[in-house]
Amino acid sequence: MTDTTKHILLMDGPDQTGLIYHVTGVLFRQRLNIIRNDEYVSPDDKSTATADRPGQFFMRTEFEASGPLDGPALLTELRQTLNPDINLRLNPKKKKNIVLLVTKEHHCLGELLIQYAFDELDADILAVVSNYNHLQPLVSKFGIPFHYVSHEHKTREEHEEAILRTLAIYEPEYLVLAKYMRVLTPGFVDHYHNRIINIHHSFLPAFIGASPYKQAHERGVKIIGATAHFVNNDLDEGPIIMQDVKEVDHRHTATDMATMGRDVEKLVLSKALKLVFNDRVFIHKNRTVVF
Repeated sequence: MTDTTKHILLMDGPDQTGLIYHVTGVLFRQRLNIIRNDEYVSPDDKSTATADRPGQFFMRTEFEASGPLDGPALLTELRQTLNPDINLRLNPKKKKNIVLLVTKEHHCLGELLIQYAFDELDADILAVVSNYNHLQPLVSKFGIPFHYVSHEHKTREEHEEAILRTLAIYEPEYLVLAKYMRVLTPGFVDHYHNRIINIHHSFLPAFIGASPYKQAHERGVKIIGATAHFVNNDLDEGPIIMQDVKEVDHRHTATDMATMGRDVEKLVLSKALKLVFNDRVFIHKNRTVVF
């Protein structure tokens, strides 16, 4: 009996009549079975669309093949059928290889390590890298390599060069900033364009930067939250993947809010990573489309 293989086709570009028909027709002719299909046309782009500037179309198609898939042949046939401005990506349905960057806080790291240990993360953690050695005992319990790359007596660029040399050992598909409390330079971000995911202890765009819970308490907020986003060269302003909030009131101190916030951070980061690792997130301009 031939084993089936599962794959994910991602496409985005100018909308046009019959896109879904053409794609599903190619898959049908190649005897590929569609398991799930999600599509969307951005209303912001569609509202200003013209014949020369149609709306932006997004589609995620999960399908299976009876045995190995000839990916190049499939993409070639699709490109012959579709508008040349359509972007196509074909990924095998498999776990992503990731490296975690951390500083001193353990809550997000611990959550991801536990999920990884119980095969719930949809990713393989290749290593953990930190500018402090505080979390090495925790990481060692899971048998994962830990790299202590100190920032002491180094410029930011020198420190990042040392981190990049460590990352080159593993060649991760994604970097996860699990409370990595250092601002990354544009040069570093460019090495992993749209492949760095951060958890921010605030409901962005409110209270960016340092001490968000102190800021929130002083402002008398009624909700606190957390935001998972891709990292770009604007501090805490990359495309947002997932957000969540908890209600608070005047009885909660800044410390109470920080404790509650850590629970939200763990949940939001975990959900965001599952979406990204399952190829459910498109980046368009500075926004995301999430299936």
